Amino acid sequence: MADWKKKRKQNTLELRDHNFLIFCEGEKTEPNYFEGFKTNIEKNPVYRKMVMVEILGLGKETLRVVEEAKEFVQKNKIRNSDIYCVFDKDSFPASDFNEAICCMNELNKNDKGVTYHAAWSNQCIELWFLLHFSYYQSNNDRTQYMEALNKEFKKFGFERYEKNNDSIFNILYQQGNPKNSVRFAKKLIEPYLGSGTNYADMAPATMVYELVEESSKYLPEEMKKHFVS
Repeated sequence: MADWKKKRKQNTLELRDHNFLIFCEGEKTEPNYFEGFKTNIEKNPVYRKMVMVEILGLGKETLRVVEEAKEFVQKNKIRNSDIYCVFDKDSFPASDFNEAICCMNELNKNDKGVTYHAAWSNQCIELWFLLHFSYYQSNNDRTQYMEALNKEFKKFGFERYEKNNDSIFNILYQQGNPKNSVRFAKKLIEPYLGSGTNYADMAPATMVYELVEESSKYLPEEMKKHFVS
């Protein structure tokens, strides 16, 4: 986060061939997870000088995440980049959740080399985590997702699933099945595609898999095979 503040002050970013700017609703949980991709991409000698991944945990509600991303892109004159906004439906009003996604769709009508992606989860990012272990299709609240994750984590010797865990990427990668999580997420969203259903009514569902699919392309080969077919 300090690096981002420094770059904000300098009003510049060292953009590369492939740029991922990830704005997260949460301050720790989501940034910790995506930091795993950033760290391992930077270890890959093939792509580390070609790919930039920057992550910011905002600690702000759904609409503000999108607004912050838009302001950052405009202020820093960002070009040739993919902007991902990571947020949950959770208990936020359906109108705010729907508006945030629609706002990003509108932003994409401006052809300036920047593409916005809504990496949302309904209800929460824990659904994405849980899909690493099983195909979970019950539309529950965050508490029940936590309970299900606790059971999975205990199988591997952890006391429980904890938010803000800075090892969450490694745990899911080593103990779970990232390739299945992508497959399961696609299976959950498939019935809603082209149906005209409001985004807030698509549950359980998560679009985090799109960010994971794209960023995993630049992981070291040994890791990449665990994410993509």
